[in-house]
Amino acid sequence: MILIALSEAVREAVPHGVNALALAPTPAPEPSGIDTEGVVGFFASKIAPILLAVLGVIFIGRASRGEISKVLTSSAIAIVGLAFIAGAATLFFVGDYLIDLLFK
Repeated sequence: MILIALSEAVREAVPHGVNALALAPTPAPEPSGIDTEGVVGFFASKIAPILLAVLGVIFIGRASRGEISKVLTSSAIAIVGLAFIAGAATLFFVGDYLIDLLFK
C-alpha cells in the first residue's frame, strides 16, 4: 500500500519536474567586448556629416562678410584635419590586418 502511494506520487511529480527543467531559463551568453566597428560606423554615418555641415555654415558666413582669406585658411586646416583622420583610420585597418596575420 505504501509502495502504491509512493509510485503514484512519483508518477505525478515527474512530469512537473521534467517541465520545470525544460522551461528553465538558459543563462545569457557572456558579453564578448565592445563593438568597435559599430561605434566607428556610427561616427562616420551620423556625427561626421553634422560636423561638416556646421563647418560649411561657418565658412559661408565668413565668406559673405568678405573674410575670404580666413575662409581659405580654415578650409585648408579642415582638409589637413580630414587627411589626418583618414590616415588614422587607415592605420587602424592596417594594424587590425597585422594582428590577424600574426595571431592566426
